[in-house]
Amino acid sequence: MTQPWIHKAKTDSIFILAPSFIVVAIVFIGQKWLTTIEENYSFYTWLFLIVFIDVAHVYATLFKTYFVKSAFEQRKKLLIALPILCFVIGMILFSFGSAVFWSVLAYVAVFHFVRQQYGFMRLYSRFENKTHAWIDNLIIYTATLYPMIYWFLSSKRKFNWFVENEFLRLESPKALHVLTYAYFFIIGFYIIRLVYFAIKTKSFNIPKNAIIIGTILSWYFGIVYFNNDLVFTLLNVVSHGIPYMALIYLNEIDKKPVEELGALRYLKHFKGIVIFILILVLIAFAEEYLWEILVWNEQFSIANLADAKWQFLWVPLLTIPQFTHYLLDGFIWKSKK
Repeated sequence: MTQPWIHKAKTDSIFILAPSFIVVAIVFIGQKWLTTIEENYSFYTWLFLIVFIDVAHVYATLFKTYFVKSAFEQRKKLLIALPILCFVIGMILFSFGSAVFWSVLAYVAVFHFVRQQYGFMRLYSRFENKTHAWIDNLIIYTATLYPMIYWFLSSKRKFNWFVENEFLRLESPKALHVLTYAYFFIIGFYIIRLVYFAIKTKSFNIPKNAIIIGTILSWYFGIVYFNNDLVFTLLNVVSHGIPYMALIYLNEIDKKPVEELGALRYLKHFKGIVIFILILVLIAFAEEYLWEILVWNEQFSIANLADAKWQFLWVPLLTIPQFTHYLLDGFIWKSKK
């Protein structure tokens, strides 16, 4: 069969499909090394994982929306109104307390992360008959939702999405026991069906199944198998952020004709990739610097700027890019599914 690559086999494999597998391999091979890093958690670990990947990938959305004249004109009302709406919602949520604010944002983030895996799976199955699409949906949602349910129903984990106690939790070993059997039954069903149809049809959708398997591995080992903050961060951030940035660059810049790109045409080819990454990193660092001096005061601090009485303004304001990214992604990829 003709493989449904988004860009090319090589680039898709390296930047979209491989990150999950590479990080899982690193976690298993370099456990002692990771333990040392976690025990000596440094500014550079935070800078690379949180700023250069997690925060930076949020701003990649700009290259499909606000930085593209035709795309901005097409969704002008949405692109103007959504950040304002996110700020207003943020202010309302924060008025109920920071715990409520971060809890709601955490649930929205989980939804976004789940839907990204679904979106990649749909992109890679876009040429397939949709008769049995429900099975693919079942597999991808099982791969993502079971680990989250495990998190909610098991004893307290040693990691958080944003802050402590952000999710409602109800320890229920019996329910978890039943759901675990269901999880492995569905995964087993997927594997048997995959092998059966590969033999029967002599065809195999490489990228779609790589996304599904990578999702199963990264979510299960990141949340269920390992109870470790650094492992969770690695599998959560790298497996999500790098594929997203790659998708934006490969599909929205490299793949498009020069005449459609306008000023973004300068981002094509190798030098363009470097500039693209630098733009994301610089914006991400600027945002995180503001978080540090206005809210967290963990890596940097400036006296009086992080006054608690202004948090009701700073937190919703600084969350606008992230919150907008979560919601906007539900609109900008619909035509691709």
